Amino acid sequence: MRGEFCSMTASFKREANGRDSVQPGNKMKLLMFIIVQAFLRVSFQNPRTHWTLLPNILVLDVDGSLSQHRLSCLPEELVGREEKSPDIFWKKDGVKQVQRGNSYVVELEESIGGGNYTCYGEDGSLLNHTTVLIQEDETKARKILVKAHQDYVKCTAQNYNGEFHCSWTWHSSRAGEVAFIKAGRVLDDKNIDCSVDSSGKHWMCSSGQDNFNCSVEDSGDRISCQDRQYCPYAEERHQIHITVYVKTENLLETYTQQFYLLDIVKPDKVGKVRRVNSTAIEWTYPSSWNSPYSYFPLTFQIAQLRGECKKCENPCTDSKVSKNLTVDCTDFCQIKVKPKVKDVCVRAKDPFCNSQWSEWSHFRLERKKKSKKNKQRNKPQ
Repeated sequence: MRGEFCSMTASFKREANGRDSVQPGNKMKLLMFIIVQAFLRVSFQNPRTHWTLLPNILVLDVDGSLSQHRLSCLPEELVGREEKSPDIFWKKDGVKQVQRGNSYVVELEESIGGGNYTCYGEDGSLLNHTTVLIQEDETKARKILVKAHQDYVKCTAQNYNGEFHCSWTWHSSRAGEVAFIKAGRVLDDKNIDCSVDSSGKHWMCSSGQDNFNCSVEDSGDRISCQDRQYCPYAEERHQIHITVYVKTENLLETYTQQFYLLDIVKPDKVGKVRRVNSTAIEWTYPSSWNSPYSYFPLTFQIAQLRGECKKCENPCTDSKVSKNLTVDCTDFCQIKVKPKVKDVCVRAKDPFCNSQWSEWSHFRLERKKKSKKNKQRNKPQ
């Protein structure tokens, strides 16, 4: 683009030198050229904001317009105020660049411009390195994660022990990874100080009022976090704020969730469902649920299925049930089964908050069949 404008400028100069005056048509062209050139000068501005994600990892927030950002190899006090240091050369992603000196100007357009920038001394010794990540305007379509269930990141808790899990789905055409995690119960996340261990998978966040540990699971699409100061017997005064920074190549995206633990609790499946006798079944609380059950009760929903669903992968979710039975129990969980029922499904939830039901636990009732001998004996002579 700059080359085209240079040739246009030269053309106008030749025309001006060849004539005493500029023709009306050329005047209009020259005016348009000046306007466009002025627009480009305004467009080449600095990114909206820039901030440090981790040491030597710089994030540039861009809005799609042309912009520039200046990197420094060495502190000014070491090289003086003279920016042009021919002894220093630069590489971007391992490729040597034309620019030399203590400063390097990164050209930004849309999401282009990120990369690994390294600077070297005259003898080839590494002096400094900076990874530049680009974060686009959040109003634009997300590119790294796929929205599911009306959100990109879903968080759940199995109980009231202060632990919760957040999961997401990567875009099929992107190879993403977690770049950073921030968690706390403060309104302003600038007051949260987070650090990561050498593996890059375990974070510790502290705000002076709370402490969180978060770990990326081996699958890469799920994190587990623990509020180390959470008390299940006390009221939650502040919501948890969790921010997951994910990246692919040189693109960074930020996803945030806010919640109380009581709003995301989803109990595990109920304990083993078994037959007590020919007319009753019983079950137990999930092994991961808080005790005593009298203080942390669950309400249970029971579905009794009479018809056999041969094409159903899961009878509990695929079968049509006219009405479910709701049972509250803390110690002894048992119900009588209706006649001709072939399958029983049980699930649980916290009755005191608007949280999720657990997954169904399925139990198939095996009706005793009469043996051939009994049939022959009962057969009229």
